Amino acid sequence: MKKFYLIHGFEAMPNGGWRPWLMRQLYKVKVFALALEMPNPRAPIMTDWVSKIKQEIGEVNENKYLVGHSLGVPAILRYLESIPEDKKFSGCFLVSGPFEKLDVENKDSRIRPIDNFFEKPFDLDHIKKVCDKFYIIHGDNDPAVPFSHAEIFSKELNAPITKIPNGGHLGDHDGFAEFPQLLELILKEI
Repeated sequence: MKKFYLIHGFEAMPNGGWRPWLMRQLYKVKVFALALEMPNPRAPIMTDWVSKIKQEIGEVNENKYLVGHSLGVPAILRYLESIPEDKKFSGCFLVSGPFEKLDVENKDSRIRPIDNFFEKPFDLDHIKKVCDKFYIIHGDNDPAVPFSHAEIFSKELNAPITKIPNGGHLGDHDGFAEFPQLLELILKEI
């Protein structure tokens, strides 16, 4: 059975945005989906998030997929760095994710708690060995994570970008209680 694990972002909850809708849609086609509740989303610690993902996913196999939104994207990549090379996921769907520390003028900005996810570069060679395919989905006018981050992910992971016109950060505050573009990509993969 195909299984999808959804990882929310900074200051978010598993039942927010398009995650409940996506889980219902996948249930209709007999695909298991679970939105994980990540620890302390207002002051996230990367190692805690990676531990939570490991705990929830258990044994890695090619019937499992990961879907991350915003900070959920670097959390997934840090998790993939910890997977032995003889294990593999079939795919990862990376939505509105930052590739590196976000450049903000005020170092005391409310997003500074996420910086611990970017203390070192991603081990992209290893990440590509433990996941067959990557899909990048990003709003062309994202105010939180510039579209240039999607372009870097696309280049580094050899992954196609689905650009969402006027999608913003692709969250519920941008009107994304449903996310048909993501569902379409997932249904093509399964």
